[in-house]
Amino acid sequence: MKHDLLIFDLDGTISDPREGIVRSFNFALSHHRLPELAETEIAAHIGPPLDQTFIALTQNQDPAFIASLVKKYRERYAEVGYSENTLYAGIKDTLAELHSRQVRMGICTSKPVDFARQILGLFGLEAMFEFVSGGDIGIEKWQQLETLKKQFTISQHAIMIGDRAVDLTAAHKNGLQAAGVLWGYGSYEELDNEQPAYLFEQPSQLLRLIPD
Repeated sequence: MKHDLLIFDLDGTISDPREGIVRSFNFALSHHRLPELAETEIAAHIGPPLDQTFIALTQNQDPAFIASLVKKYRERYAEVGYSENTLYAGIKDTLAELHSRQVRMGICTSKPVDFARQILGLFGLEAMFEFVSGGDIGIEKWQQLETLKKQFTISQHAIMIGDRAVDLTAAHKNGLQAAGVLWGYGSYEELDNEQPAYLFEQPSQLLRLIPD
């Protein structure tokens, strides 16, 4: 086997969260009497942790204000936003094929673990993954991978799969290989600049990570 475990990002890699994220962002902004933003502006920031995105969108770095925005966002996301996800075409079949071949898989997402599990459960995917690592405010993805290594949940032979530069840099900071996927929110240039071991254009190509 080329890799002993495949680690998947969630948003932009397995599911498309655009509708739920955009509506929840604007719900939080509106609650704080800030103007709602265009879908394209918010979508460009899908991937990194929520606090970083709110700082970028509001140009406000006050910790209490950002925490309040995140709290309001999560109120709507917990109620309905998570259910507004859709799976990328072909990803469920590919994951099922990997699972049928007894390929070990896990999730590492910036989302809180409860939200991640809700989304995986929504699509009947959770049983395919050995673990779900969720993030929180102040926790970077590279730190999540570092913790997984320290706990011996993953080894140096695991590979991180994601659609944004943050996924690839997190892997490289931990000495892991990374694969970029081009059906999510990161551009070819963004991902190629991080020198991933692989760049995939469609989910079925993920099968190249395992032997025939």
